Amino acid sequence: MIMPLDNFPDYGILTVKERQSMVQTQLVPRGIKDPNVLNAFMNVPRECFFIEEYLKNAYADSPFPIIENQTISQPYMVAVMTELLELSDADLSSGAKILEIGTGAGYQAAILAHMGCKVASVERIGKVADFAIMNLKKVPYGRRVEVFVGDGTLGWPEEAPYDGIIVTAAAPKIPSALLAQLKVDRKLVIPCGNLMIQQLLQVVKQQNDIRINRHTGCRFVPLIGQDGFKE
Repeated sequence: MIMPLDNFPDYGILTVKERQSMVQTQLVPRGIKDPNVLNAFMNVPRECFFIEEYLKNAYADSPFPIIENQTISQPYMVAVMTELLELSDADLSSGAKILEIGTGAGYQAAILAHMGCKVASVERIGKVADFAIMNLKKVPYGRRVEVFVGDGTLGWPEEAPYDGIIVTAAAPKIPSALLAQLKVDRKLVIPCGNLMIQQLLQVVKQQNDIRINRHTGCRFVPLIGQDGFKE
């Protein structure tokens, strides 16, 4: 598979070949098909979102620690969550507005921004938010991401409604504030379960109800807040 490459310099220290290998060996064989998602993974330098200790593992098929006991997710998990938003070419060309809960290193937000989304990302921990902002400045599309510090279980109503919401931390239930801030017929992607293991859910907001599609098992750091786990 040959994916198109951006016309700006590679901001990472690793090679395009490693990103292409990630796409071909980790994403495509597991069923990731959306060309916009694959193109973003081919172009976003994942190493820009790692701490130095684990830099050589930037394209490994695994999550890795960042700062403050947080993690950067496995590439496949970022890809499947992005694909489950089911954003169309029209959505992306018009700058779909996405709410991300749990900024972490900023990699998930960068993938969405590369695709053309405008991302409002809420991070609970101030030092982690600063880390993500620093990382996002390394890539030109990072300017499409705004990072806020707050309780992610309450969403970010100032920018609502959203064309999609993605939660990168494990929740004990679906936060009602997030559903309230999502447009009708749009998707909320969230891992739900206990502190040890969760299931990835695609929640479709309908006019007077929701529809839940269940996907892969997963394990994320906890979503802490008023409508999440307690600290």
